Amino acid sequence: MPSKNMLPKGQRRHTVKPEYRAQRDAEPEAPPVIPVLEMEDDAEEHLHVFTAAVEAKGLRLDQYLAQTIPDISRSRVQLLIENGQVRVNGQTAKPKLKIEGGEQIEIDGAPHPPPLNAFAEDIPLTILYEDKQLAVIDKPAGMMVHAGSGATDDARNHGTLVNALLHHFRKLSNVGGDLRPGIVHRLDKQTSGIIVVAKDDSTHRKLSEMFAARELEKTYLALVHGRLSKENITIKLPIGRDLVRRMRMTTRRSADSEGVRAAVSHVKVLERIHSETYGDFTLVEVKIETGRTHQIRVHLQAMGHPVVGDTLYGAPHQVGQGGLRLSLDRNFLHAARLSFVHPKTGKELTVESELPPELVGYLETTRAD
Repeated sequence: MPSKNMLPKGQRRHTVKPEYRAQRDAEPEAPPVIPVLEMEDDAEEHLHVFTAAVEAKGLRLDQYLAQTIPDISRSRVQLLIENGQVRVNGQTAKPKLKIEGGEQIEIDGAPHPPPLNAFAEDIPLTILYEDKQLAVIDKPAGMMVHAGSGATDDARNHGTLVNALLHHFRKLSNVGGDLRPGIVHRLDKQTSGIIVVAKDDSTHRKLSEMFAARELEKTYLALVHGRLSKENITIKLPIGRDLVRRMRMTTRRSADSEGVRAAVSHVKVLERIHSETYGDFTLVEVKIETGRTHQIRVHLQAMGHPVVGDTLYGAPHQVGQGGLRLSLDRNFLHAARLSFVHPKTGKELTVESELPPELVGYLETTRAD
């Protein structure tokens, strides 16, 4: 006796291949953009109440909160939920609760933990220039400038530039707060090179004003994938946070969107390299008028030429063919020169930093092929 689940006669040779092929060739549906909430940790009352976005329908509660609250980790979200500090429609909730959209969500307490106090560590430090008011440091790649405000354990408060500065200098400015003594500006963790620090509050404020007024000339060296055709390019693309991949910045948001800021980078070609084994590269010098987060990396990626080693912005993990492979476990981006008028003496000060050995080695390998 035929099964009741069998297709009727005449349809048993029916194939789903055409439908499968049509679906296979179709472009995947773009994920919904989750609106970002801005929350102040220093508010007098730490009860945050908001309505769940309709775009979040189907997401777990912990997924949604990690995407909608800037700079908060999913582990921090889960800790808040486990402590009963998150309520949905007045009821304590579990991390796996599915969002429908429109629920009232309450977070009782600061979404981010209070910052840790910085402390001194005996870490080697390369000092390029120093006087009574300031110091210029050559930061290695892989070193964070300071612990993030969301750091929740001692492990993330070790090994930073601030830890090393506190050991090497008796006094630093406190304008940036207890977690960032002396820090006037920053470099990305995987970017090496020059960073200036202030020893007193007056120097810190003057340097900050100079950065804001674009009175310091910052020059970077970068190796990018591909061949840039023009010798000189000025990139004027505003930059804001990527609303889908929140660890990234992007140039694809509207200039008048919240959090999107103007950014200007001047790119000059220094050398074009063609390698039969590893591909095409261009060594460039970049001067920036503004100091947006990931600015050089985002601008070069927007041109279709990501920085070598910068897998966050589309660079391959390795290049080469056959048995020859070449990889870099950091970004090929180096703050090579800083020029400014000393805020105390009024004299022009220019400090330079040579390319680190790992970048020199990568460059020579591509040239030698």
